[in-house]
Parts: sequence; C-alpha cells; structure tokens
Amino acid sequence: MKAWRVMIMALAMLLLNGCLVTFTEPLPETQAAPKGLLGTWSSKDAWGEAQNLIIRSDGKNRYTAVSYPKAKPKEREAHPFTVTRHGIRWYASAQVPASKGGNYVLAGFELTDKNELVIYELDLEQIKQAIAQSNLSGDVVETGDGSTVVVNSPATGVFAYLDDPANSDVFVEVARYQRVTQ
Repeated sequence: MKAWRVMIMALAMLLLNGCLVTFTEPLPETQAAPKGLLGTWSSKDAWGEAQNLIIRSDGKNRYTAVSYPKAKPKEREAHPFTVTRHGIRWYASAQVPASKGGNYVLAGFELTDKNELVIYELDLEQIKQAIAQSNLSGDVVETGDGSTVVVNSPATGVFAYLDDPANSDVFVEVARYQRVTQ
C-alpha cells in the first residue's frame, strides 16, 4: 500500500476502493491537538493484520503519524499533519504527494471514553452529490485508482456544510484504534 494511503487510513486518512475526497486548500487554521491524541495506538487492518500508529508532536501545532505493521516494525511511514476543531468535531489535514495532485485530505477523528481513536473519512458519493447540488464546488476526476473529488470551496463553505446537522452522515468510520498502555 502506498505510503500516503497508509497515513490516510491511519488518520485517515482516507481511502476506500481507490476513491478519495481532496481539498485544494489545507485547514485554514491549526491548533493544538487534544493531549489524548498523542501516543501509541494499535488496530487491525481490513485483512486482520495488527497495525501500530504513533502520533507525536513536531513543534507548534504540527504532528506526525508513524504507521507500521506490528509484524514488520522497520516498515515505518511517517506523515506530517495538522489539526483543528470546528464546531463539535476535530479534523486532521495532510497533504498528498504532488504525484497524486498535491491537494489535501481531511479526516474527522474522535477520542472515546474507551481509550479509542476513531478515524472518519468523507463519503465520496455524498460529496459528489453536494457538488452536483451546488452545496460545495469542485470537480470529479477519474484516475487509474478510481474516482477522486477535488473540492475547491473556501474553508468557510466546507465547514458550513460539514457543521450542518443535515449532513451528519457525511462521515464514514474507517479505522478504530486502541491506546497501547506501557
């Protein structure tokens, strides 16, 4: 799996069947992540293989997610990202490689009372529908990996759409990690 896809799933970074929602702009403002986000997490991927995720701070409001299969700890991929809280949700944003458009992915995440990190991605079909209905602006791009949606709405419009209770089902859970205790 390509390194940027691992990060997207980890944060989720955010890939189902090669389909991806990207944004032309990064998060407009960054802020400190909740302290509970930092640390080591574990999960099982879609094939039942154990995965580890380490999230660490890399300076003021910048973070790195290091993801690797538990059975192959030397196969580590590190990916920088930023976070912001808007409305009731936390969001993480990371840039995809220039070879894949250089745009930004946006993932939702939450920390549960059960010491879980839950990662959400945006539902591709609902974002396509939002563009078709002019709730967001953007383009659908067909790639060798499948459909990609590039949203070019300003951040205020994106967050207005995401904050609308009528769109609460636009997020789909893609990963659930448990905190690793030492």
